[in-house]
This record gives sequence, C-alpha cells and structure tokens, in this order.
Amino acid sequence: MNKFKIVKVGARMVMERFFHTKKPEHTKNEQLLDIEKIPAHIAIIMDGNGRWAQKKGLPRVAGHREGMKVIHKIVEKANDLQVKYLTLYAFSTENWKRPKSEVDFLMRLPEQFLHKELPKLKKNNVQVRIMGDQSLLPAHTLKAVNKAVTETKNNNGLILNFALNYGGRREISEALKNIVKKVEEGSLHSSDINEQVIESHLLSKGLPDPDLLIRTSGEKRLSNFMLWQLAYSEFWFTDVLWPDFKAEDFVEAILIYQQRQRRYGGV
Repeated sequence: MNKFKIVKVGARMVMERFFHTKKPEHTKNEQLLDIEKIPAHIAIIMDGNGRWAQKKGLPRVAGHREGMKVIHKIVEKANDLQVKYLTLYAFSTENWKRPKSEVDFLMRLPEQFLHKELPKLKKNNVQVRIMGDQSLLPAHTLKAVNKAVTETKNNNGLILNFALNYGGRREISEALKNIVKKVEEGSLHSSDINEQVIESHLLSKGLPDPDLLIRTSGEKRLSNFMLWQLAYSEFWFTDVLWPDFKAEDFVEAILIYQQRQRRYGGV
C-alpha cells in the first residue's frame, strides 16, 4: 500500500470514529428475522413498572419514569423493522383507582414524553394517535397529546397509537350504543349489523387487528385491553418487567411470532 492510500484509509477511519458513521451491529435474533414476515400491528401491555421500583426500594413513580424511557427504544426499533402500527396500553379505565398522587404522575408522563420525543417522531415520519375516552383526561395531558396528533397527522410511517384512558368493555359498550342510536334514527337497519359495522364503531377503526400482543412482567391476562381486536392475535408473555424490556426482547417476540402458524380457526 502506497503512502497516499495509507493516509486516505487513516483519514476515513478517523472520520468514522468522529461522526459515528458505522452502522450498529444487529443482534443474533435480529439477523434471523424474516423481514417479509414482520407483524404489521404489534400491541403491548407495558406492565411491571411498580414492581420494578419496589424491588429497588424506590417509589412506584420511579418505575413509571423508567418505563417511559423504554418506550423511546421500542418505538425506534419498531420503526427500524418497518412495523406499521404499534399500540401501547398507557393508561386503562381501571387505573383511576390508584392513589391520586400516582394517577397525577401518570397523567404527566404523556406530556413529558411527547415534549422530549415529538421532534424525533416527526423527523422519523411517525404518526401519533390516541385511543380512549379523552373526556376525563386533564387539560395539560390532552393538550400535549392533541399537539402531537396534529403535528404528525400527515406522516405516513409507523403509526404510534397510545391507548390512554382505554377500556375494552367500555369501547364495545359505546360502540353498541352508537349502533342502537343509528337504528333508532333509521340510518341503520338492525339486519345490517355485522362484524364490519361493529368494527367501524370501535375506537380502533381504521387500524387492522394486532398480529402480535406482547405483555411484560409475567402476568398472563388481557386486563380489558382490545378485547374485540385480539380475537386471533398471537400472544407472547415475558417475565421481564417493562423498565427492563429491551429492543432485543422486542425482536425475540417477533422471531417467536414468525415461527408460529396462524390458522384463524382453520386446520
């Protein structure tokens, strides 16, 4: 190698180190993924924040704060893998039963998360949506969420759907009320009611049903989450608490999903 080439190669190495132009290495599981079979819609029940904090002798809110940091990593990985829809169970209709101090803290998290992450979400072409009863949300929470929804509405990349003050039974109940109202008004005949009509009145209208449900913390139940939509979804449960959940765990869930055969009730 002549002197000119040595200088050229050395300069390139310095530039790579300075500007971090090297691409991060993929994990072994990620290398095994079939990019053609990435689930289009992934839903996650982010569970275990309180237990994570308790194990460390910290207040529960510390677990929620740490859990918020994980959302950024998972959204980034989902976007990287070209997942089309990611629904996160952020706050349920039952969570209002928790101590007021904890609820107040939880209602501040969307504001804090979006204040920090919105510029990145916009840059990465992510569209933010919200699914739930907005009428009970504090003004500051609603303002932050609506700002994110408005400023990303024209993005056509990953749809990041937050289930906030959401409950599956309430969703179905409200859908049925609206359908009955249309029947009474004469704009819909009772004989026309079918699955498609019901789905068009759900809060998730416009989104496909989740292909994969992930729940952290070792619990194995739906907790009133997307009861209609998860009828034929694949479930993946892990003992990992949400604050400890990593991109590698997310990839593992997808890899296991790809190894299953979805029959939808068929042979």
